[in-house]
Formats: sequence, C-alpha cells, structure tokens
Amino acid sequence: MPFDLDEKFIVEAESVLTGSLPDSYRFAMMQSNGGELEVDDEEWEQYPILDKTDRKRLSRSCNNIITETESCMGFSCFPENAVAIASNGCGDQLVLLKEDSVYLEPVYLWCHETGELALVANKFSELARL
Repeated sequence: MPFDLDEKFIVEAESVLTGSLPDSYRFAMMQSNGGELEVDDEEWEQYPILDKTDRKRLSRSCNNIITETESCMGFSCFPENAVAIASNGCGDQLVLLKEDSVYLEPVYLWCHETGELALVANKFSELARL
C-alpha cells in the first residue's frame, strides 16, 4: 500500500539523479508514493521514491527509482538519460528521459529485449493508477 510522500524526499532523489522530475510525476508521488499503473491493459508496479520517515516507509521504498535505475544500467541498451519509474515484472520499464538537468513529462516504455522506446503518455498524470 503506497503512502503519501514529503516533498523533501523528492528533492533528495532529484539531487542524486542530477535532474528535476516532472511536475505531474512529483505531484502524484506526493499523493501516493508507489502503487500500480495500467498501461495498454497491462499492470505495472511503480517504483517509489525513497522515504526515510520511519522504518516502515523505508522498507516499503527500498526498491526505489534510484536503485532500480542503477540496476537497469546493467543492460547495455538502457538509455543513459533515463530514470526507471515502473516495471511490468518481465524486465520492461516505464521511464522518464532527461534533457540537460530536467526530466521531461512524457513517459516511455523501454523494452529490455530490443532497447526500443515507445511513448505511452504525454505526462504521468495520463496513466491509469490502480
């Protein structure tokens, strides 16, 4: 069950990622940090942002966008300018792409087998949250 999130943890994540996250994504995380999404009739497990408020929140956010993105960097075709925000459990990722020091609003599906990116939403708020 996702929790709300204090904005200070988003700012900490942005510092590590060296880029600001899109407004629609930031707002959604403050309301519900993690949870499930539906994209093209497929369920995706959303990665939370690390929340160090207490032990319970820390344990529920240990598989966060930073650790999961670092894990994805092990794939040779994972985009260097991407942050992973959700997984379908089969290796594919939903990602945000960074330009300069800003992660852009569009959400892409990254296919781990081909390395291809496909636009799934013009901004995070367009995705169906379950």
